[in-house]
Amino acid sequence: MHIGVGMDYEIVATLGPASESAELWGKMLACGASAFRLNTSHFDLDRIHAWLKRLMPFLAVWDTRVPLVLDLQGSKWRLGNFEKRVLEQGQALELVHASSAGHPDALPVPHADFFQAAAESSGEVVLDDARISLVVTSIGAGRLGVRVIKGGEIAPRKGITYTASGFRSERLSPKDQAILEQTRSIPGIRYAISYVRDAQEMARYRAQCGPSAYLIAKLERGPAIDDAPSIAAVSNELWLCRGDLGAELGSRAMAVATQRFSNRVAELPVPVMLAGQVLEHMTGHAHPTRSEVCYLYDALARGYRGVVLSDETAIGLYPAEACGAASQFRGQTGAEN
Repeated sequence: MHIGVGMDYEIVATLGPASESAELWGKMLACGASAFRLNTSHFDLDRIHAWLKRLMPFLAVWDTRVPLVLDLQGSKWRLGNFEKRVLEQGQALELVHASSAGHPDALPVPHADFFQAAAESSGEVVLDDARISLVVTSIGAGRLGVRVIKGGEIAPRKGITYTASGFRSERLSPKDQAILEQTRSIPGIRYAISYVRDAQEMARYRAQCGPSAYLIAKLERGPAIDDAPSIAAVSNELWLCRGDLGAELGSRAMAVATQRFSNRVAELPVPVMLAGQVLEHMTGHAHPTRSEVCYLYDALARGYRGVVLSDETAIGLYPAEACGAASQFRGQTGAEN
């Protein structure tokens, strides 16, 4: 097998608290970033507007326009607003249908369909890419009683899902629609839609966003992996997002699904990006591990167009260095694998 990584190799760098300055944006681009990303799930509309007001003039001065990817929540469930806290193993608490909650034994989930899905679910709930797990002990109207199986610190707006559920109501939220309306006329904007189930769902988003919108389907669910060729037919790009995929399937099944998908990446008709802890070590260290470098090389050899950096550049200590580490294979061709 040969690796052929040209100048079209893409590095999407997520912006966040660690990468808010224009000076750092310039360093990240100089080190190899080719696009920036904002995960709008973590910001309200005013905060998104403030980011765009600073970013768009900065990006406009570059000779080659730098795309800006805006994540849309799509059908993904997230927690609401509350004070950051630590959940202890064995602790009993409630999940309540609300946008915010102040009680220490309650977590808000602002999605009615999350509670509707409970009866058809596995009974296991995972949060923040499965870093925390809960078991359902009771089901009520707009509430779930749960017990903590695996605890840890939890913050607002983190993802929440069942390890298995056949239920889903799939649509753009009012917030997603507002973001779309405010940004659709801005050149270089791309939309990454979270938690796509299948081509039928993606086709609905295409109809809502219009034929000219640049749409990225984030593959984070088991059915999406199997339906990737059909999803690609109504998308401009695919991202394999291993974080939420692992939360839904479990680590081992996620690895199996990732290998199955990676074996056919080169056959897909649109670019495919690898996301999810690509260089996670660099969140707190100046260099990637050798394992991360080897995995990145292998992914590019299989046909991935590039990578999406998340925590590495959004909250990590070395955003520019992470972009540089990800770009080390750019321009190399013909290397034996």
